[in-house]
Amino acid sequence: MNSRERVLAALNHQQPDRIPVDFGATPVTGIHVLAIENLRKYFGLEERPVRVVEPYQMLGEIDDELMDVLGVDVIGLCPSNNMFGIKNHGEWKEFKTFWGQTVLVPKDFNTTTDDHGNLLIHPEGDTSAAASAKMPKASFFFDALIRQEPIDDSKLNVEDNLEEFTPISDEDLDYWKNEIHRVKNTGKAIIANMGGTAFGDIALVPGLNLKDPKGIRDIAEWYMSIIMRPDYVKELFEKQSEVAIGNLTKFYATVGNQIDAIFICGTDFGTQDSQFCGIDTLREMYLPYYKKLNDWIHKHTTWKTFKHSCGAIEPFLQSFIDAGFDIINPVQINANGMDPQHLKDTYGDRIAFWGGGVDTQKVLAFGTPDDVKKQVFSECEILSKKGGFVFNTVHNIQANVPTENMIAMLDTLRNYNQRQFT
Repeated sequence: MNSRERVLAALNHQQPDRIPVDFGATPVTGIHVLAIENLRKYFGLEERPVRVVEPYQMLGEIDDELMDVLGVDVIGLCPSNNMFGIKNHGEWKEFKTFWGQTVLVPKDFNTTTDDHGNLLIHPEGDTSAAASAKMPKASFFFDALIRQEPIDDSKLNVEDNLEEFTPISDEDLDYWKNEIHRVKNTGKAIIANMGGTAFGDIALVPGLNLKDPKGIRDIAEWYMSIIMRPDYVKELFEKQSEVAIGNLTKFYATVGNQIDAIFICGTDFGTQDSQFCGIDTLREMYLPYYKKLNDWIHKHTTWKTFKHSCGAIEPFLQSFIDAGFDIINPVQINANGMDPQHLKDTYGDRIAFWGGGVDTQKVLAFGTPDDVKKQVFSECEILSKKGGFVFNTVHNIQANVPTENMIAMLDTLRNYNQRQFT
């Protein structure tokens, strides 16, 4: 099998010739720029600044030569603009990070510093606008800054929360057409991170790309609004879904079935130990809109749909299946109730697990190489049977993960594939 055939077999719950691998195809399956630099050094690749492809989390580009070394089977395509509304293509410039690494950022990646020396970034790179995120001096990524205006419920208008959910432009359609042309003959599976299809994704609620965000933009206020203002949220989701289906229609007319999967939503529903809401709330407030998008996609395309949610979401998996999702990520195996054997036995023939190959909170970050090897082998043994598994870690690989642990992960995966599938 080539990479695309391998990924599609796994997503169709068929046994591929080996476990397919993703590093870097989505904003929740990536690698921090510092970890990428460390990997490049280990493998003796050319020393050059790593491109920041997702600046909010400071995720780096997995270029072709690193893809080959890592055995990556999936290419991810991202929108023209990043989380801050800055064009993520075209000219690049060097930028020196707090931790001493020189990276490449888009030319409009413009920052200032506050009185404490923390780094501030501004929507669309416009430093005359209020900063929308901050990177503390001791941090390795940005945190959203809340720019919530006082809320007057009598004046709330869903249009204010729709500002970033707009019809796709001809310019963006041309961009996507060119991106597909660039990668369509690589033999790898393609996942599109189109944007505009998320419902209540807390990373998007603050409006990092907006100079003057209106509506409900405070994270705590948003969570309370699910209970306090359900009619407002439903109306917002209904209008979002209408715009999203219009955009999907145009997107499909442009790229057709040249992509294999599409990232739909990154809304987190799980904490480490439980869920953000009850299952009745999930099914009333979110499921109808998820189903609307998934139904349209499955009726008109061959794409698989990708749902991200961290945490202890086992009680929600049947609802995600009912909503029509084909893929769940990141499979947080260290959260309450997320025993991989139970997940595979109960849901493994109806939804594919993309991630869950190793725990990034403790094992990969703080364990020994032997700890990493043991867990990677165990997860591959459980999750790969009869397909339905794309290897990735539990969410992004962070900055200071020991290089020897990343190598232990990669070696174990490679050895497992060689032993089991040759």
